Amino acid sequence: MVQSTINPAERHERREQMLMLALLAPALLVIVALLVVPLLWLAWQSVRQDGGFTLAHYARFLTDQVYWMTFLQTFRIAGIVTVMTILLGYPVAYVAAGLPQRWSIVVLSMVLLPFWTSVLVRAYAWLILLQRNGIVNSALTGLGLIDEPLRLVNNELGTIIATIHILLPFMVLPLYATMKKIPGELTMAGASLGGSPLHVFLRVFLPLSLPGLVAGTVLVFVLTLGFYITPELLGGGRTYMVSMLVSRNIEVYNEWGAASSISVVLMICVFLVFRLASLLIPFERIMGTR
Repeated sequence: MVQSTINPAERHERREQMLMLALLAPALLVIVALLVVPLLWLAWQSVRQDGGFTLAHYARFLTDQVYWMTFLQTFRIAGIVTVMTILLGYPVAYVAAGLPQRWSIVVLSMVLLPFWTSVLVRAYAWLILLQRNGIVNSALTGLGLIDEPLRLVNNELGTIIATIHILLPFMVLPLYATMKKIPGELTMAGASLGGSPLHVFLRVFLPLSLPGLVAGTVLVFVLTLGFYITPELLGGGRTYMVSMLVSRNIEVYNEWGAASSISVVLMICVFLVFRLASLLIPFERIMGTR
């Protein structure tokens, strides 16, 4: 009978694995308790009605126009906000990455300044700025650029403006982190080979900055899908998003099953967004691990 022996190196590796598992156990328990269990409860509530199994809550997406129109409006606003944050955030990140360290810190500090106040305070600040007698309309009227105040709040425009301001740092920071890793020698080499600044940017710098661009795009898009306070305050009831639909089903109709089904569908949409992003660029590149 041949007695099996364990290599000391294998024994040491197993001991390290058990130690890592023991260290991760508290974090895993927290994730299960605060994330996995609520999601399972949410999915269970979405298929229950009067104590029995039902798919009626999901059938409303095919029969109730309010449901899919709200989803369409939410995704359209998320797309507009994402595109605008790219147009505004990419130049800011590009300039900050090219500046000396002390000046880039100044630029990033100005970008991060909104994080020092809550979303609720920022939403109310934009409400004061954009209302009919607010600072923006008063300034435009005083300069003679408009004859009567513009409608900048209680509509989709005010919601988009405030959301862009709140989520712009989530676009700038991933872009800046990626751009700082791009060696300056590559752009210098492209220029030395006769490439114009625009050609070097499009063929060298832009492709290398795509991981940060994809990361920022996913962050902004997904966060916009779940926005509640900003459209509630600045939309004035005219801008209806998915989060507000969930809130109305619970607060007004006490329909936990309907609210749960909406949340499950939104969660599936978020997973599809992440999947699409992973097909464009692997998450290893986005996270900077490869």
